[in-house]
Amino acid sequence: MNRNTSELTIPLEVAREEAEPGIWSDLMVLTKARLSLLVIITTFVGFCAATDGRLDWLLLMNAVLGTTLAAGSAAVLNQFIECNVDRLMERTRYRPLPAGRVKPSHALALGIVMGVVGVAWLVVTVNSLSALLAAATILIYIAAYTPLKRRTALCTIVGAISGAIPPVIGWVAVKPSLSLGAWVLFGILFTWQMPHFLAIAWMYRDDYAGAGFVMLRRDDVTGSKTAMDSLLYTFALIVITLIPYHMGMNGDIYLGGALLLDGVMLLFAVQFLIERERASARRLFFASILFLPLILGLMVFTKA
Repeated sequence: MNRNTSELTIPLEVAREEAEPGIWSDLMVLTKARLSLLVIITTFVGFCAATDGRLDWLLLMNAVLGTTLAAGSAAVLNQFIECNVDRLMERTRYRPLPAGRVKPSHALALGIVMGVVGVAWLVVTVNSLSALLAAATILIYIAAYTPLKRRTALCTIVGAISGAIPPVIGWVAVKPSLSLGAWVLFGILFTWQMPHFLAIAWMYRDDYAGAGFVMLRRDDVTGSKTAMDSLLYTFALIVITLIPYHMGMNGDIYLGGALLLDGVMLLFAVQFLIERERASARRLFFASILFLPLILGLMVFTKA
């Protein structure tokens, strides 16, 4: 596996971070704390988008807590299942389980407890629909996405479905029905994840392939299909981000900001399609990281 120094920059940074000893740091890695932050943000946005008038802060905190516990459960159980595979990849071999700092039985217990408590918390403090969606998040991630990673590139789509549910939980916490607004939030998160994760998969395709993960189409040697998929999902993202304006959920400021952000995403997706190199995939990846909090922030702060 030939790689130059620049190609190893991100994996080695992750490895050093995850190799640091300590119960707290290991817990953060097991529950994928950065992902949990995204869950908190998207659940908050869904809650705010559905709220007319003043926020019910207690209900919001309960919805965020239950959803975050469910997402953390999925992350822990995923690492429990993939412990042996994680040992094969540079970017994951220093995680607590493959490094031997946490016993598999302890991780399994933690994942189950977090999932049960998170779903039960939503049932008791929010509503049954939010709890059902949280349970679906865990099941899709563990029972579908995780095993599919070693079989088909369609795993990315399945994983994106799971990752798009948290803002819907925030929405149904306020309005317990899957109305158009909930589907718009789901659509934004789903279509955003595709170019985001396809860019990651292309950057680390050798690492994934070495561990037996099928994150890209098997016949896509040049990356043309991966880049085209990224572009098509970016087009879909653009269309969906404009729906809140046409629904009357947001006004002209949102429209202007959304068009600007959409244009940036489109630019980098086109560059990835033309170049199909690690550098262009990296630019698309970082553009997507900036895009999501900005578009969601626009939705919250320009709500009509």
